[in-house]
Amino acid sequence: MSLIISILITFLIIVLVLYLVDRLPIDRKAKQIVRVIVIIIGVLSLLKYIAVF
Repeated sequence: MSLIISILITFLIIVLVLYLVDRLPIDRKAKQIVRVIVIIIGVLSLLKYIAVF
C-alpha cells in the first residue's frame, strides 16, 4: 500500500511542478526545455519505485 501512495505523491508533485512551470513568465522555448527535464526526472523517479533501477 505504501508503494501506491509513494507513486501517487510523486505523480502529484510532477503535475504541480509542471503547472508552476507553465505559470513562469519565461519564453516558450525555455518552458519547453524545463517541461522535458521535469518529465524525465519524474519518469526516472517513478521507475525507481517500480524497482526498474
